[in-house]
Amino acid sequence: MSLQPLPRWLPLANRLVKGVSRIGVALGTVQVLTVPGRVSGQPRSTPVSPLMVGGREYVIAGVARSQWAENVRAAGHGTLARARRRRPVQLREVKDLDLRRAVMRAFPREVPGGVPFFVRLGLVSSGDPDQFAAAADRVKIFEVLEGTLPP
Repeated sequence: MSLQPLPRWLPLANRLVKGVSRIGVALGTVQVLTVPGRVSGQPRSTPVSPLMVGGREYVIAGVARSQWAENVRAAGHGTLARARRRRPVQLREVKDLDLRRAVMRAFPREVPGGVPFFVRLGLVSSGDPDQFAAAADRVKIFEVLEGTLPP
């Protein structure tokens, strides 16, 4: 499977999701992750769908070199917002391939609404958990930890 370009409608959809969240409406599993930009330091926000695996929370960047994933790697912290509820979080990149596979395998079950996005990206052709697990080396996965970074 070759990777497809991002859908042209994605920036508009992201803006709409962020706006709806800002006015207090929750949309399924979607939350808005805000992290400092790695160059500007200004807040940068993107919709994500956190999922729980083994009692731990994760977010997945389907495009490993996306701007938001690079910002998370640089900052290591941010906030997650669901409607008007915000919580400070730390974000740690998951390097262990077995854990990455487990998280990806769980994605179609935990976040079924996110499956079409991964299909559109060309990472999988269906919601088959084994296809998701096989794509674990082509995405970035971050563990979400409660709280802020120590000073």
